[in-house]
Amino acid sequence: MTDVFEPTPSHRGGSGEPLVCLHGITDTWRTWELILPALERERDVFAPTLAGHAGGPPIEGEVSDTAIVDAAERTMDEAGLEVAHLVGNSLGGYLALRLAARGRARSVVAFAPAGGWPADDASIDEAIAYFRTAQELVKAAAPHAEEIMATEEGRRRATEFLTTNYEHIPAELLAHQLRGAAACTVAGPLLDHSERDGWHLDAKAIECPVRIVWGTEDRILRYPVAATRFREEWLPAAEWIELDAVGHLPQLDVPAEAADLVLGFA
Repeated sequence: MTDVFEPTPSHRGGSGEPLVCLHGITDTWRTWELILPALERERDVFAPTLAGHAGGPPIEGEVSDTAIVDAAERTMDEAGLEVAHLVGNSLGGYLALRLAARGRARSVVAFAPAGGWPADDASIDEAIAYFRTAQELVKAAAPHAEEIMATEEGRRRATEFLTTNYEHIPAELLAHQLRGAAACTVAGPLLDHSERDGWHLDAKAIECPVRIVWGTEDRILRYPVAATRFREEWLPAAEWIELDAVGHLPQLDVPAEAADLVLGFA
């Protein structure tokens, strides 16, 4: 077992037009690791870890979706990126759209963006319950992360709610994700905020092209109900792509296809 867990705050590489990659709740920038080589052949890729997540900057004051958007915008400023193509997954997809509403995006590709479920639908309660339970489990499992990921059964159990395909994902990366999730300090407060205040998007302010991608086997933000507000209220004119037999993290599940979906649009 590795005793010291020291995640890095961000990754940057490649050349071309800038592309910012935003991960989901409890994750780190390394969720994009399998598609970075393809992206970096055509783009200047900046992948930060979000505020309050393992390796990311702290959040000062109240934890909310807006606080995390503000922090992501500051991170872009610090990286010298006034505008960029944005790709995000889950919470990161929602943040990418919030940043687009602030004029910071040339285009957005959102993999299963959060916040799109109907206000009166029980699926949000299911998703929140999943993350609360998952946080308890990963904190207990984190000291044994490498041992767990050394077995096929451990890798499958660690990914069963995240991807349909897992055999190609390196054990070291999965161990990092588990330990990163355990070290996330904002999961509980952000879930509390979500239950109390909901999710909001000034979609009319988004002027750039938007592509939304959803796996039909997403077990966290179940399709199509979790996409309802995006399709019917916020972004009905966006380009929509469904990925058959793909889970919540396309960038890990089907990395080659995910990279193509980003580069073919950005």
